[in-house]
Amino acid sequence: MSGQTDLNKRLEFARGIADEAGRLTVDYFQSSEVTVDWKPDDSPVTIADREAEQLLRRRIESAFPADGIVGEEFDDRPGTSGYRWILDPVDGTKSFVSGVPLYGNLVAVTLGERAVLGVMNFPALGECIYASVGQGSWYLRGNDEPQRAHVSNCTKLADATFLTTDVRTFYDLGREEAYLNLQQAAKLSRTWGDCYGYLLVATGRADVMVDPQLNVWDAAALQPILEEAGGTFTDWKGQPTIHGGEGIATNRRILEEVLNAVSLA
Repeated sequence: MSGQTDLNKRLEFARGIADEAGRLTVDYFQSSEVTVDWKPDDSPVTIADREAEQLLRRRIESAFPADGIVGEEFDDRPGTSGYRWILDPVDGTKSFVSGVPLYGNLVAVTLGERAVLGVMNFPALGECIYASVGQGSWYLRGNDEPQRAHVSNCTKLADATFLTTDVRTFYDLGREEAYLNLQQAAKLSRTWGDCYGYLLVATGRADVMVDPQLNVWDAAALQPILEEAGGTFTDWKGQPTIHGGEGIATNRRILEEVLNAVSLA
């Protein structure tokens, strides 16, 4: 089986299991019976997170037993194929438990250290975006046909919409000057955050998204989706990586301005 065939097969499978996991989480969404537990890092977790990841793992282990798996809620599973699945069963759990529909199910695959495909599924909104290297980024809403995703044509930070997940995180990490620089330089700033903000950048509805803290399961699906849409996903030094512990997504045209704004902090 060729490399491209391998990738195509995994992308189609990833889309299917992301949709399945999404439907599972919707069953718990806005339910008064869902309780919230707090992990040692002070992040929330629910039965929806755990059951969705268990479902994803079962499907992957059955279909691709030689592939590795990394997920937010359970221990890593080593593999021998070179492919590794990276899972965030509910990205935006704080939104999820607040009844806000901007949470997503993230499924990504890496080959070596490179993210080669990603799926971001938003089951409460009926939106999905997915990509694999060299095959474009595709946006799907409801029962519509998938449309090619493109970043915006904005050429100046002064005309840009800047997004982040949580302003408080900048302050907690001592990086508040970076937020203030971006907020003052951009035309509009909003906290349409977590993975939904990156969808907005990839589809041209926003121009830059910056987070001072990301785990690999937060980041892995983002890089191929943004790059295949014509944008960038980098760390704060401008390196394209999912392992930087932070993230900047742009439409590419304003990347240098954004990097300059955070480097001045």
